[in-house]
Amino acid sequence: MEKIKAIGLVSGGLDSALAVAVVKNQGVEVLGLHVLIGFSASFVRRETAGESLDDIIALESRRMSEDFGVNVRILDVSREYVDVLLRPRHGYGANMNPCIDCHIFMLRKAKELMEPEGASFVFTGEVLGQRPMSQHFKALELIARESGLEGLLLRPLSAKHLPETRVEKNGWIDREKLLDIQGRSRKPQMELAAELGVKGYSAPAGGCMLTDENYARRLKDFVRHHEGSTLTREDTLLLYVGRHFRLSPRVKLVAGRREAENVYLEKRWSREWLAVALDAPGATVLVRGEATAEELEIAAAVAARYSDAKTQASVRIAFRKGSEERIVDAAPAADDLIERYRV
Repeated sequence: MEKIKAIGLVSGGLDSALAVAVVKNQGVEVLGLHVLIGFSASFVRRETAGESLDDIIALESRRMSEDFGVNVRILDVSREYVDVLLRPRHGYGANMNPCIDCHIFMLRKAKELMEPEGASFVFTGEVLGQRPMSQHFKALELIARESGLEGLLLRPLSAKHLPETRVEKNGWIDREKLLDIQGRSRKPQMELAAELGVKGYSAPAGGCMLTDENYARRLKDFVRHHEGSTLTREDTLLLYVGRHFRLSPRVKLVAGRREAENVYLEKRWSREWLAVALDAPGATVLVRGEATAEELEIAAAVAARYSDAKTQASVRIAFRKGSEERIVDAAPAADDLIERYRV
């Protein structure tokens, strides 16, 4: 009998590691697929620290392949995903997370690989009832149907709570050896990991930033003030960095919170005005947009506030853009001004 091959959608977390182990232990050849939508906190953290995305993908692909014991491919679809993010058919979760549309999108990417890879089915580490928006019974059915994988999508961790798929009916997988995990408790997964000797897993993709309240608030602010414009990779990275202040519909400030963020702003955003305190360490403040003289004064006050000279009456601030430089004196911003503009 010809060996069956499957594509496993993997996050890097415990559930996907267990799903790979369960399917692999039935003699199925597995290709792991990690779909990179651009909002993985661990990837973004490393990019803003100076690593190139290509290097991160190569390293993470190798790490997950070694941890899972199967070949894991990382597919960067971050540009294509923007349309899903901004116009989800099935809406958002608590923040800016279009979980149902996201799952459908990723599974369609897996489906596109089935024929060229010679795969018979796709599986995931989803657990019935674990996530309120995308992992209840009706959502799992809808996702399978709209991804085009109805009957060919296996959820091995919860399979015994779900209808039998063609994967099981065709004998590619023994249903009796699949699992009946459900709910939000992680105890069954931890016990299974110990039983199967599964150790190579981390937080799922480092966490999705779209579920984070602060990041979602900044993204909503961007969408509201940049209607009709494209959300670029640089935009998504910048939303992760620093403290954000909205001065007007066209102008925003971003103040670095730590040295690595200051370096990121200085390296990647030198085409815009950057404000820094001259006589004391402090935050680099990006002025994004065409600022008025009054808005530049506010930027100087914010730079003074987030410097080690914030207790002084006046701080010398340098504005730099490329080879241009302007030096002004500014009083550190008061608390009420900071809170008035904070995003």
